Amino acid sequence: MKYFGEGLSEKHKQLNSIIRQSNKIEQAKEIFLEIHASLHLSKISGTRPNEVDSLINDLCDNEYAIMPTSKDETIAWVMWHIARIEDIAMGILAADGDQLFNESWRQQMNVSITDTGNAQTDDEIMNLSKNINIEELLNYRNKVGNRTREIVSSLTQDDMKRKVLPKAIEKILCEGGVTSQQDSIWLLDFWGKKDVAGILLMPPTRHVMLHLNDCCKWKEYIRTRNKFFRS
Repeated sequence: MKYFGEGLSEKHKQLNSIIRQSNKIEQAKEIFLEIHASLHLSKISGTRPNEVDSLINDLCDNEYAIMPTSKDETIAWVMWHIARIEDIAMGILAADGDQLFNESWRQQMNVSITDTGNAQTDDEIMNLSKNINIEELLNYRNKVGNRTREIVSSLTQDDMKRKVLPKAIEKILCEGGVTSQQDSIWLLDFWGKKDVAGILLMPPTRHVMLHLNDCCKWKEYIRTRNKFFRS
């Protein structure tokens, strides 16, 4: 069921169809930025209030740390997960540079992990969700979103076709962006087969769309049910 992002899938298909065409680089970047604006708080792109504002702005801290059913995660975990993946994928893979996350951000957010959280158990997800500083988590995601827009605005057609570099994949592992656990390290193989266009089509767009849809579904569930799997 669709809870978030009406029409975004169609825009994403359009982006996919032109993103590697040399004569449509500016159009592709424009569509990317339009999609991306819908996946972050409106203040990131300066647009009118959007669905992310509606999702986030009235959430209570305790609602971030509820696991609705045994098949779900939490909204806090999703915000951490999508922010970390966008930071890593855009900063290290797309820009061939650095991630924003560092020890200072780790302390500000009050987290013990540095990776994307892919391999976390339910207990670990709940521990992260109950202890993370939500305000700083959202600040971090905002910074990541702003930096993504800067990176994409400066990309050339040659950049779009550039393959992800092996040194970038190694850097992610060395900096703790993923762990050696099977449910985490597979990301390196997945990303390593991409070009920059392929990165833009998943971590900062399609991937976020799917997770925000889950968050909107969970928010509705949390506010209409009395019993949850974990809280």
